[in-house]
Amino acid sequence: MFPQRLDSTVAYSIAKAMMDGFNRHYQLFRTESARAQHRFETRDWRGQQRAQRERIEFYDLRVKECVMRLMKEFGADKQPMDVWEQVKLHYIGLLVNHHQPELAETFFNSVTTKILRRAHFQNDFIFVRPAVSTEYIENEEPSARPTYRSYYPTADNMLSETLRMVRDFDLRVPFEDLERDAALVLEAMKRHFEHGRLRANFQFQALSGLFFRNKGAYVVGKIINGFQEVPFALPILHNTQGRLVIDAALFGEDDLLILFSFARAYFMVDMEVPSAYVQFLRSLMPRKPRAEFYNALGLAKQGKTMFYRDFLFHMRHSSDKFRIAPGIKGMVMLVFDLPSFPFVFKVIKDYYPPQKDTTREQIRDKYLLVKQHDRVGRMADTLEFTEVGFPRDRFTDELIAEIQKFAPSQLEISDRDGDGDTEVILKHCYIERRMIPLNIYLQEAFDALQVRSDDANARAQLERAVIEYGNAIKDLVAANIFPGDMLWKNFGITRHGKVVFYDYDEIEYITDCNFRRVPAPRHEEDEMSGEVWYTVGKHDVFPETFGPFLLGNPVVREVFMRHHADLLDAAFWQSHKERIAAGHVHDVFPYERDRRFLSHALA
Repeated sequence: MFPQRLDSTVAYSIAKAMMDGFNRHYQLFRTESARAQHRFETRDWRGQQRAQRERIEFYDLRVKECVMRLMKEFGADKQPMDVWEQVKLHYIGLLVNHHQPELAETFFNSVTTKILRRAHFQNDFIFVRPAVSTEYIENEEPSARPTYRSYYPTADNMLSETLRMVRDFDLRVPFEDLERDAALVLEAMKRHFEHGRLRANFQFQALSGLFFRNKGAYVVGKIINGFQEVPFALPILHNTQGRLVIDAALFGEDDLLILFSFARAYFMVDMEVPSAYVQFLRSLMPRKPRAEFYNALGLAKQGKTMFYRDFLFHMRHSSDKFRIAPGIKGMVMLVFDLPSFPFVFKVIKDYYPPQKDTTREQIRDKYLLVKQHDRVGRMADTLEFTEVGFPRDRFTDELIAEIQKFAPSQLEISDRDGDGDTEVILKHCYIERRMIPLNIYLQEAFDALQVRSDDANARAQLERAVIEYGNAIKDLVAANIFPGDMLWKNFGITRHGKVVFYDYDEIEYITDCNFRRVPAPRHEEDEMSGEVWYTVGKHDVFPETFGPFLLGNPVVREVFMRHHADLLDAAFWQSHKERIAAGHVHDVFPYERDRRFLSHALA
């Protein structure tokens, strides 16, 4: 009996050490998130960007620390499997009354898989499904801040309750004119209620943590009136005089879906119970997967866990096959999808054509750069997975042949678990939200115009796409990103009509590029030559040469030149480079400028 008691003691000690490691992680994560308010109040925009990048690295660092402790103190990798089964049971006991149980389970999985070093695990050793419910968790200590606050305005005190809602966030910077801003919010709100009548249950509910991103802070909540619920968000910004203003009022699910888009950077928000925040946000945007809420809140590892569970559930309830994704094939990435599932899977090829001077490590670095950068609504977020297993019978033979041809090092086909079911294992892949490739979207408009040249809808589709394409590039420029390969096929259209960039193997910082005009020909032979007659450095970019590659269609050219001719001028790019180098952080709004209340001069 003594060895059994000893094993149980060791198992409990390992479980407790893992829980200590997670608690340390979440304490640091939450502390950094809470500091976002001070950085916002002091207009420390560079510090906010730096904190965003550094916070992303917290999780892997804490996992590594925990693994090292378990190996050193308990010889964790030498423990038998029955000890690990007990570790999980003890850990479940420690999750009772925990305020972040789902995050703690994911941390357990990360540490366990690092120690056991196996690609596939039996359910006995990790949390394939959640063991503890996250329903109705709340910090019940008297001094604790609730997940959300409720306000009950009447027709007589509507303005004062709106003011109280904003003041409860205790921002330490004065507003320029909060009563004016609150009145503008109420005026905008009235348009969203039937007949303007206040029902018995009329109330505002606002999450008690402000959402910080870029140069803004957002109040997020909903208005309840009878059977009607309307989500809202109020962006708070600084003006040049150092005062705060409510810049706009966003109402409805579509507005908030854009604010919480997968193409934007993660928010910083101080949360004691993240699952309660996710539950509240889902009531505002029920079409959005829970995984994307965790991502938006900066809890990317939990987002991956939720995504993978959703994916396995979808696989069990579908029968279509993975296929080579429609569209022009990339030179660096092999892309495939499952038609019934709204994501694409991207594998780095083993071989690249000569014009692609890159390596697998450099490509992974580019994707990491995007993960850590403010994506300003124009770069798709990616989930990165290693050793992913798929049923072989769900892959078309054409797709298997494609992977074997272009990325054989990333493919394994075997029966690892010995259960007779052959699996496709991908050593490394990225997963992104599926969009309509911009070249396909434009081709649909071209085809319609060929059938009927006066097709107003097709013309509007084309014009909207070209304008959005230019806007996307300008937003990327403002965020210090040069896309590199700006061909239409590297951009996609989201369901809200936004153009988003998704091909990252050639991106660079604007500040690392040298934007030049093409030198004048030295003589007639230069002008007639098909060869470049001038020297080109590694980081030299000649914007005026973009035209021949992008603007072959005369209709596209006319729209582009009317709205975005400056993108072909080196001076445009150089001026932004100089502003960024001087420390300027550009304003990028997650809403149209015509939604703003006033033309504030912003800090």
